[in-house]
Amino acid sequence: MDHINLALGIIFQLCQSLLVVALAPLLTGWVGQCRAWLQNRTGPGLLQPYRTLHKLFLKDALLADNASPLFRVTPYILFGCMWLAAAIIPIIAIDLPFSQAADVIALVGVFALARVFIALAAMDIGTSFGSMGARREMLVSFLAEPALLMVFFASSLISHSTQLPHIVETFSHHAFVLYPSLAFASIAFLMILLAENARIPVDNPSTHLELTMIHEAMILEYSARHLALVEWAVSLKLFAYISIGIALFFPYGIAEVGNWGALPLAIVALLLKLTAAGAGLAGLETILAKMRIFRVPEFLGTAFLLAVLGLLIHFLLGA
Repeated sequence: MDHINLALGIIFQLCQSLLVVALAPLLTGWVGQCRAWLQNRTGPGLLQPYRTLHKLFLKDALLADNASPLFRVTPYILFGCMWLAAAIIPIIAIDLPFSQAADVIALVGVFALARVFIALAAMDIGTSFGSMGARREMLVSFLAEPALLMVFFASSLISHSTQLPHIVETFSHHAFVLYPSLAFASIAFLMILLAENARIPVDNPSTHLELTMIHEAMILEYSARHLALVEWAVSLKLFAYISIGIALFFPYGIAEVGNWGALPLAIVALLLKLTAAGAGLAGLETILAKMRIFRVPEFLGTAFLLAVLGLLIHFLLGA
C-alpha cells in the first residue's frame, strides 16, 4: 500500500510540475490580454507568449566576446529555480512527495538564489544598463524579502508550521475563520508580488526606457534560447507568486494525494483562481501609474509595515 501511495504521489507531482511549466506563459498572455481589453486595444492574444518562445528557441544565440560561463549558465539556473519553486507549491494537491521542500523560508531562498545569478550575469558583460538594472534589482530585493518573510510568518504562526502544505491543510480543511492578521498580510503580499515580478507601479514590464526599467535592463544582452529561458522563468515566477498567494489566502479546492476524483475539480478551481488573479493584476496595472524609483523604498516599506502589523494583531488578538 505504501508503494502504491508513493507511486500516486509521484504521478501527482509530475502532473503538477508539467502543469505549471505549461500554464505559466498562458497566465502571462492572459494578463496582457486583459490589460489590452481594459485599455480598449485588441491585444496580442493569449498564445502570444508561446509564439514568442517558439521564435526565440529557433534563433541562433549571440554572445558578447567577454561573456563568462556564468553569463551562459544563468538562464538555465534561473529557469530551474523558478520551475522548482512553482512545482513544489501545493496548487492542485497536498502531501506530494516533494512537499517537504516547500518550506516558506526555503522558497524565499530559492527566489534569492535566482536573483543573485541574474544580477551577476547582468554585471558580467560590463554594460551600463546591466549594472544599473542589477543595482535596482538588489535594492528591490533588499526591501521586499524581509516583508515577504513577515507575511509568511503571519501564516506560520496561525498554522504552527513553516511548511506550505501544512499551512494549506490548516486553512482549507478546517472551519472557515476570518483572521484579521491575514487581511493585513494579504495586502502586503500583493504589494510584494507587484515589486518582485517587475509590475506596475514598481516597474513596467513592457518598457525599454533606460531611466525606468529594472528587469529589462538586466536581460538586454540575452538572445535566442537564453532569452527564451529568461522570459519563461519570468512567467514561472509570476505563476509561483500567484500560487503562493492562493495557497496562503484562498487554498480551497486543493485535492489530496490519491484522490483522483477530486483532481479534475482541483484543476478547474486552479484555472478559475488564476483567471481571476490575472484579471485583477491587469486591472491594478491599468489604474496605477509607474512610480519613480526613489519612491520604491516607501512602497515596500509600507508593505513591510503592514506585514508586521499583521503579526502584532496575531500576538495581541490571537487571530
